Amino acid sequence: MIVWINGAFGAGKTTTARELIELIPNSTLFDPEVIGGALTHMLPAKRLAEVGDFQDLPSWRRLVVDTAAALLAELGGTLVVPMTLLRQDYRDEIFGGLASRRIPVRHVLLAPAETILRERIAGREIPPDLPDGEIRVRQWAYDHIEPYRTALASWLTADAHLVDTSAQNPYETARYIAEAVRTGDAPVCDIVQTPEPTAETLAAGVLLFDEQDRVLLVDPTYKPGWEFPGGVVEPGEAPARAGIREVAEETGIRLDDVPRLLVVDWEPPSPPRYGGLRLLYDGGRLDIDGDQRPVLPGPELRGWRFVTEEEAADLLPPVRYERLRWALRARERGAALYLEAGVPV
Repeated sequence: MIVWINGAFGAGKTTTARELIELIPNSTLFDPEVIGGALTHMLPAKRLAEVGDFQDLPSWRRLVVDTAAALLAELGGTLVVPMTLLRQDYRDEIFGGLASRRIPVRHVLLAPAETILRERIAGREIPPDLPDGEIRVRQWAYDHIEPYRTALASWLTADAHLVDTSAQNPYETARYIAEAVRTGDAPVCDIVQTPEPTAETLAAGVLLFDEQDRVLLVDPTYKPGWEFPGGVVEPGEAPARAGIREVAEETGIRLDDVPRLLVVDWEPPSPPRYGGLRLLYDGGRLDIDGDQRPVLPGPELRGWRFVTEEEAADLLPPVRYERLRWALRARERGAALYLEAGVPV
């Protein structure tokens, strides 16, 4: 299990985490900042200059998941992770990666009043050996108050177990968290557990359209970015039936007819991904005013929207967008296409 302690810079995450490992039996402190510090020594300066924060590095987000999984495999018990996460897509990527390894996460948010937070930042001790350290570190913390406020007003409060630490010291906060974890008041994050593939996979997606022929895209909670409704075909399952099943699970829409094949796309392996065959089907137009309006059934989706082909270009990764683009051409022509890496062959 992981207890992820979130909060703005200066909320007291690390000091609370140190107290918490004394209260939760067989627990270990894992600070992902160590990975960020290591990457600053391993990555070229040019790459580091392209990002404003080590959290923006895909390698950091993947290493956080891989390191947490390795530590739990070796030590067992509970990992206590003090780390600020203010971007929902990064939260989805990391927590979804942990869920794929069957690692439950209890997400706790330390949320002192903003006036208290600013006072703590002002009084924070800065290592004396940092050049201009006091100015830089304090300003860094102040600059992140606004993103924290934005996340708090949108997704963060609903996602995490809130702990008001305005009048609590780190030990009192740790005691509260330990009790909330023990009783289940701080629940396990409700996120889909999709096992990571160990070989090439076969996946089926279904394109669904509104009366304006805009295509439905969904925003999964368990991975970053927009996607078509669909998923991995289970052993012994017909691909078209898998698409029908995934549409029902993700959107609540029941398709009466077997969808027509539009595209077969071979996705080459790109380590650490294995690639495989990706099929896209035509699910037809939906009766939005009837019983075919998408719903959000539980933890699978954060949102959905109908988009034009041009709008999809800004939402989908390049290869996935090319797959959509050619699927739309196949729909117009009435004949399926075979692609390799999104390119017709």
